[in-house]
Amino acid sequence: MKAKDGEIKARLERFERTCREAGIKLTHQRMEIFREIAESGEHPDAETVFHGVRERVPAISLDTVYRTLWVLSDLGLITTLGAPRERTRFDANLARHHHFVCTACGLTRDFHSDVFDDVRLPDSVKALGRVERTYVEARGLCNACYAATTKEKRKNGTKKTAPRGKEK
Repeated sequence: MKAKDGEIKARLERFERTCREAGIKLTHQRMEIFREIAESGEHPDAETVFHGVRERVPAISLDTVYRTLWVLSDLGLITTLGAPRERTRFDANLARHHHFVCTACGLTRDFHSDVFDDVRLPDSVKALGRVERTYVEARGLCNACYAATTKEKRKNGTKKTAPRGKEK
């Protein structure tokens, strides 16, 4: 399912504005990579984006696509689904539970919620297929990263976030 034209235009305008504000060059390759995602309703993975963009930009590399996707994610222009950036996580806990994931350091912890366990999915989900299980993934800053960010803001008066990739 392709996104609507007005939605695509708004996404592209936000992309250009955000890149300019962040001092990121608006290269043809970056624009085509973002356009590939902005036009799609399929939540493509990096390989799918690469193959789609390659039809228009034959010289593009898979490495360029990956690096650009992470830049776009860091700028808040796209979000990721599933496993965090650095490594795939595995969970032997098959009981009903949900996850909190720190977007700065990758800390992942289980939490339980009767409210989330009993969430009623809308009929529109049934139209897509048969749901076998659901879980909630809450993303944000863990207490340690939040404290470090707050301390850094007070120290510098800036909006820095905790460093990515540090494992707790």
